[in-house]
Amino acid sequence: MGAVSDLLLLSGSDHCAEVVSGAHIHLQHPPLQLYSTYNNNNDNDTTHPPTSQARDTMAITDDPSELEFADLQELLKHDISIKVAGVDIDGQLRGKLMSKKKFFSIVKSGFGFCSVIFGWDMHDQTYFKELKVSNAENGYRDITAEIDLSSFRRIPWENNIPFFLVSFREPEGASLSACPRSLLERTVDKIEAKGMGALAGAEYEFFTFRAPTDTHISPTSDNRNSSATATFLQKHPVNHLPSLEEGMFGYSLTRPVHNQEWYYGIFDACSKFRCDIEGWHTESGPGVYEAALEYGEIRQMADRAALFKLTVKSVSSNYGITPCFMAKPREGLPGNSGHMHISLKDNKTGRNLFAREKADPNPPFEGLEDVSDIGRQFLAGVLDGLADIMPLFAPTVNSYKRLVENFWAPVTVSWGLEHRAASIRLIAPPTSPPKGTRLEIRVAGADTNGYLVLAGILALGYRGIEKKMSIPIPPLGKGEDVGGSGDKGQRLAKSLKEATAQFARKESVAREVLGDDFVDHYAGTREHEVRLWDEAVTDWEVRRYIETV
Repeated sequence: MGAVSDLLLLSGSDHCAEVVSGAHIHLQHPPLQLYSTYNNNNDNDTTHPPTSQARDTMAITDDPSELEFADLQELLKHDISIKVAGVDIDGQLRGKLMSKKKFFSIVKSGFGFCSVIFGWDMHDQTYFKELKVSNAENGYRDITAEIDLSSFRRIPWENNIPFFLVSFREPEGASLSACPRSLLERTVDKIEAKGMGALAGAEYEFFTFRAPTDTHISPTSDNRNSSATATFLQKHPVNHLPSLEEGMFGYSLTRPVHNQEWYYGIFDACSKFRCDIEGWHTESGPGVYEAALEYGEIRQMADRAALFKLTVKSVSSNYGITPCFMAKPREGLPGNSGHMHISLKDNKTGRNLFAREKADPNPPFEGLEDVSDIGRQFLAGVLDGLADIMPLFAPTVNSYKRLVENFWAPVTVSWGLEHRAASIRLIAPPTSPPKGTRLEIRVAGADTNGYLVLAGILALGYRGIEKKMSIPIPPLGKGEDVGGSGDKGQRLAKSLKEATAQFARKESVAREVLGDDFVDHYAGTREHEVRLWDEAVTDWEVRRYIETV
């Protein structure tokens, strides 16, 4: 994990700290069972070993990075099926269940996977624009899904079925330009070629909702499975969907008690699914929670970020709770952030490369006394290119409703030592030990694809190091808000349309650091999202104009 692995990332959020009284909703379901040992178990089947022996068998995966093909027969000997999944452009896991026989036939060579997952949107509507990777002309061709053995874990809420992540490649073996996991891998390769490693941590906020019992959905039972939420919203306005709890109460010790089986179930499931939570608490907002995920190697962090969302959604469904990671689900309240922390280490010594060995008495700006030249150059690179990769940090139409003034969210290219309103919060001595020196990128929302966010940050920072960039703007001073007279940074895009145009332009930094093929593909997917919004007729429009125009 390197020099910063012991950090607990309690860094604040988009949410403010007003306290309002409110009600709570009691759980209607028994605790979710998370602790079975093998998938497909039969309680009367004596051929399965007891739990203690099962744990011994699973000990081979204490360090999954060392897992080899020869280990699989022993590891999976009691299983009959395996789940595999890869990540699409929106960060959703797309996968399938396969027999063990099928799995062993493809685990070395990979297997064909329909490329349509990169040819349609998050609701499986094909893109308006024909994109190069997958389109009607090429028949939505197969691409190759390559099993990553180091990603092995068992799904605790699905009877511990084995699970592996995949990366997508071209049939001839080249890295697929549109694959988010592969994009991050390519970016990390550049850093590692210089003898450096990247470490990261993620914080995700989300609202929680419960669909009320509706006899039209299930006349005979209290159907609170979260899949009922979509049906409920077909018949009721969104504002009729109740929050898990009401009122504003960040860091509350009493709120989680009202729904403690769910609350502890999330924490335990994340631990068992190897997307460990370091800190888990209520945020300021009705039914809002925040999790800080365990800091670690950047590719593993991206995996854990995707799997954390899967865990929260899956476990919550059993309690009739719908978690919502969209950036701004409720008007007039802070949005859901997806802050990312990042640092570099020396791969030989583990030393934090952002930390200066001896304080600089004459830094270019106040606050940089203990930040190394590499750290300064990395920061400069992120500041220089941030506006050009905004669609990675704010990928939906709704994202930009979070990035507004007066809600603890950044709206300009800005930075500052321990500044929680800036786009980039520098965490360094004297408020942090040297080994904890890092950057917190506060622009990203919880609606983002973690692979793309981390790839974008790392690519910009690497460019800053390679070009030995200087920090282009002064820091925000203590107590100085974004957009004030001291804020010299440019205003970030106010819409997905504006951000995508800047991202896709010929001279964009995004093209330099991410490549034309990826930029063209991703821009096409965002243009699709913008067109859907432009053609939508909203309830707000109808209410405002139905009689008045």
